[in-house]
Amino acid sequence: MSLLQLVSARPDVSKSPLETFVACAHQMLDPATPEAVRRAMEPRLLAQLPALRALGVFELFELRDPALKAWIDDELAQLFAPVEA
Repeated sequence: MSLLQLVSARPDVSKSPLETFVACAHQMLDPATPEAVRRAMEPRLLAQLPALRALGVFELFELRDPALKAWIDDELAQLFAPVEA
């Protein structure tokens, strides 16, 4: 069983934020992944963003898929936008 299948089959298995993000991103980018599975991966992937940002992952590594990069950049901007008083 591949890591991607493991993440899908066992969402209760404790993984690091980076492992979960990478596995979900791989599934989302795989053209063979059914749309329903891709949609199920979105919230799991997004839930990892605060931890990955805190760890400095996005300062060390660059996402190479343009669509994924744009989506993640938008999500990070929304999550960490300055709060107006």
